[in-house]
Amino acid sequence: MSKFIINGGKSLKGTVEIGGYKNAAGPVLAATLLTQKECIINNLPLVTDVFNLIKVLESIGVEVKWLGKRKIKIKAGKKVDPEKMDYSTVEKMRISVLLIGPLLARFKKFKIPHPGGDKIGLRPIDSHLEALRKLGAEIYEKDNFYYFDSKDLQGKEVILNEFSVTATENLMMAASLASGTTIIKTAAAEPQVQDTGKILKNMGVKIEGVGTHAITIKGQKQLYGVEHSVVSDPLEAGTFIVLAAATQSEIEIKNVIIKHLELFLEKLREIGINLEIKSDSVIIKPSLNLQAVKIQSLPFPGFPTDLQPMVSVLLTQARGKSLVHDPLYESRLGHLKELKKMGADIEIADPHRAFIFGPTPLKANKITGMDIRAGASLIITALIAKGKSEIYGVEQIDRGYEKIAGNNSDFLMIFIIQNRFSLLNFLRYLKNSHWRYRQFTVISIRSWRSI
Repeated sequence: MSKFIINGGKSLKGTVEIGGYKNAAGPVLAATLLTQKECIINNLPLVTDVFNLIKVLESIGVEVKWLGKRKIKIKAGKKVDPEKMDYSTVEKMRISVLLIGPLLARFKKFKIPHPGGDKIGLRPIDSHLEALRKLGAEIYEKDNFYYFDSKDLQGKEVILNEFSVTATENLMMAASLASGTTIIKTAAAEPQVQDTGKILKNMGVKIEGVGTHAITIKGQKQLYGVEHSVVSDPLEAGTFIVLAAATQSEIEIKNVIIKHLELFLEKLREIGINLEIKSDSVIIKPSLNLQAVKIQSLPFPGFPTDLQPMVSVLLTQARGKSLVHDPLYESRLGHLKELKKMGADIEIADPHRAFIFGPTPLKANKITGMDIRAGASLIITALIAKGKSEIYGVEQIDRGYEKIAGNNSDFLMIFIIQNRFSLLNFLRYLKNSHWRYRQFTVISIRSWRSI
């Protein structure tokens, strides 16, 4: 099992350039199924979930060719067959749920296993299924598979029963080839939904209202190929912003879309973070006298639930009693139990609310990240804490961050790799891992074994 070992209690200095957004790359890649024409996708994040989704697309006959480090040519031609799907890979990732909309629109009849993903609570896809049924899809569940059948999708007015990002994206893609006009109400407005709308529009879909809670789509008989660049990742940006603030560091985070993080940045100002916002970057400087605040996670443009774990860590260093309220997922506060192991003073009131008291010194310990964002928050925790911490669950972090121990920064982090590598294979791993640090030091390597 891989792990990070981090010797914390030190400030950092450098720059980080933010890459493509994993949560946007998913629907963008899925949308290429809507056309038989060739598509070019740029700025792909090189993370496990994206690689797995591409693997699934290739398994059904989609042609994929890498044109550069983060650029692919992709063509879902006539040979695509959903029955050849790599079901075992689908079960590893929540992002695979986004295949439903385009497959239903183009291939009419297929099956797909229950999608996997983060362990942050129950994440049923009822919103997806009910919405697609309103367009005319026949759906039933048997033996851990969902079966889909539809001869002709018809545009309708659909009111989603929650602000579901992936349900909105699935419905947008299904409606793109449906007959007539679809109106999606209670639609999600997150940056990845906006990016999905952008690629669909460039493929020839007549679409209005993307970025609002009411989206209108006029279906087309066929769509064009397109070249599209995945939007910059607001969650990666937010993670490094909090990392800098929590470690009293001076770091510049580049390639940030400020409008995607406005409420998040305003909340950091309320805490007392010393930050300078430019047109497409944020500079964090050491900040004194951090103050307790109330954090409530809400759908966009509210405070992002995926950045709540990182800010929770920051609040252990703020003076006073902070309240964290995350009503979206009942297991989103699981990382707080790991923080308590390191000395954080936290009272968990219920699965959705917790009080954090500070400032509290943190001490090194062995901790485990159970999902992508929890794992990232524990890296920040270990960087604050004095001593040597061991973080397990690295494979979860790799699903959403492009080698977070090797982003393009001047940071020095202690990183121990415990996979079963021979020296030759380890060197190959370094070469192919796409680490973007200008300076990176592997302090120690243990458990060498030939694979």
